[in-house]
Amino acid sequence: QEHLVESGGGSVQAGGSLTLSCVASGYVDDSWCMAWFRQGSGQEREEVARIDSSSSPSYADAVKGRFTVSKAKNTLALKMNSLKPEDTAMYYCAAAEQRCYGLAPIPQVFNFWGQGTQVTVSS
Repeated sequence: QEHLVESGGGSVQAGGSLTLSCVASGYVDDSWCMAWFRQGSGQEREEVARIDSSSSPSYADAVKGRFTVSKAKNTLALKMNSLKPEDTAMYYCAAAEQRCYGLAPIPQVFNFWGQGTQVTVSS
């Protein structure tokens, strides 16, 4: 059973930066798709970025050019620059027991989740 724990959230002013981390424990297959999702108040959970060992990272249009996802061994990171108030949300780390290719960007296809870390961006 894989266990995911996020950290690094906090409060920041618009234009600032934060880096989120997600540490995976238990069985972790390097080929698995790992992703960051976020959920704002009253909104649906949406995928922000994804990565696996065999393909380039991909990003939601809303964060392209500002966010960078990376993975090293059992740690997934999300570097967030030029933050905007609309980036305010709970951010979740997720893992799917398959590669990213062909995997729909919806929460239902990811098997494991962290508890989330809050990011608040003030204007």
